[in-house]
Amino acid sequence: MPAEISINADTAAAKQKRRGAVKAFKREAILQAARTIFARDGLEGATLRAIAAEAGVAVGTVYLHYPGKEALYADMLAGSLADLLKHLRDAVVKASAEDHLLAAALAFYGFYRDRPDDLHLGLYLAQGLKPVGLNPELDRLLNGRLIQCYTVLGDGIRRLAPLPPEALKAETVSLAAAITGALMLQVTGRLKVLGDDGEAVVRRAVESLTERLSPD
Repeated sequence: MPAEISINADTAAAKQKRRGAVKAFKREAILQAARTIFARDGLEGATLRAIAAEAGVAVGTVYLHYPGKEALYADMLAGSLADLLKHLRDAVVKASAEDHLLAAALAFYGFYRDRPDDLHLGLYLAQGLKPVGLNPELDRLLNGRLIQCYTVLGDGIRRLAPLPPEALKAETVSLAAAITGALMLQVTGRLKVLGDDGEAVVRRAVESLTERLSPD
């Protein structure tokens, strides 16, 4: 290859790499700005123009990355659920077989206790406690990711007893609901008023489930 062609190819590759880095930097700035705006205004009240202003970019730049605020919200939530899944899997890998369920439940609780913004994001709390969705396609994607996280809890329950699928699903959902309830009461300060603690509530829920399902 002639030297001039080689130099031009290297220059083009370097430019492409720089463009990729700039694009990634702007996307991250948009995501961080979106967290602020969604926390302040909720999904309904947020606008891409406000997110762009917070990120310090033109609104057209936001549209280059996301077709609308629903897609941006979904990307944030998908990233949060991916982090949760990794956190759960890391926790159970380090746990003994008999502690699998407790490790998964405490990891689930601890993830959101330590990252309340992710709890608000996942429950759409800036909207108040009312049903909120994005669109059917995005909802299916996000529900699938959430189910993956619940499956880690289900794997722990399965180790206690060989339940049929519907019974396993019911027990998993009940435990997830108990953990979510403990989180809600913890982050709102209600448990402190009651002289209790969210982690203790989760431990008792797992202990009760273990006693009920474990063979005599």
